[in-house]
Amino acid sequence: MIVYGKNVFTMIEKDADLIEQIYLLKDLKDKRILQRVQALKLPYTFLNRAQMDKKAGNVHHQGIICETQDIKTYSYEELLKKAKTPGLFVALDGIQDPHNLGAILRTCDCTGVQGVFITKHNSSPLTPTAIKASTGAAYTVPVSIVTNLSQTLRNLKKEGYWVVGSDMDNARDYREGIYDVPLVLVIGSEGKGISPLVKKQCDYMVSLPMVGTITSLNASVACAVLLYQIFSNR
Repeated sequence: MIVYGKNVFTMIEKDADLIEQIYLLKDLKDKRILQRVQALKLPYTFLNRAQMDKKAGNVHHQGIICETQDIKTYSYEELLKKAKTPGLFVALDGIQDPHNLGAILRTCDCTGVQGVFITKHNSSPLTPTAIKASTGAAYTVPVSIVTNLSQTLRNLKKEGYWVVGSDMDNARDYREGIYDVPLVLVIGSEGKGISPLVKKQCDYMVSLPMVGTITSLNASVACAVLLYQIFSNR
């Protein structure tokens, strides 16, 4: 896997066994990055800007690219075992924009979320773009890729978790939610929201008040507001 950016490198250098090869911009101005790379005693190569841009897929790489092992993902059982009391998970129902996925993982890291469930189909995978947008949180927040999110939520409810969905219809104000219990926050896709089958597993819905002309927030922004509400309530 190709990953890039200074923040991502900061995360993966803590577990250097993940890194297979490092590429640096030939005229890299931040010499501290070079010193940190040399301290790892891993193979690195200098490339010119055109070569770096091509290897990163013409995105902003900040002068450092790493070839790494794929990010480890976890089974449902492993995430459940890792959870502390009261557990807090996020379930993403069809988030397709890798920038949204990365931003959500970043907020999950900041608010102590213990794991994220994403669907195998119709969702953004952990791409280099998502990893960079997460500023490295893709390496700190455990992710489980599930085939049937509805069934996963049903299983979590059997384990005592409450499932709360973010939706505008038939929803209570997000400030009135019950959050001091084992909880799964469900965030729907950017265009269609939470799917009907997943919605059936939600114990209740919460919504964010809108007083302007725009009727919705970006999925990652809505997730951030809700997670900090949960964080403050706990």
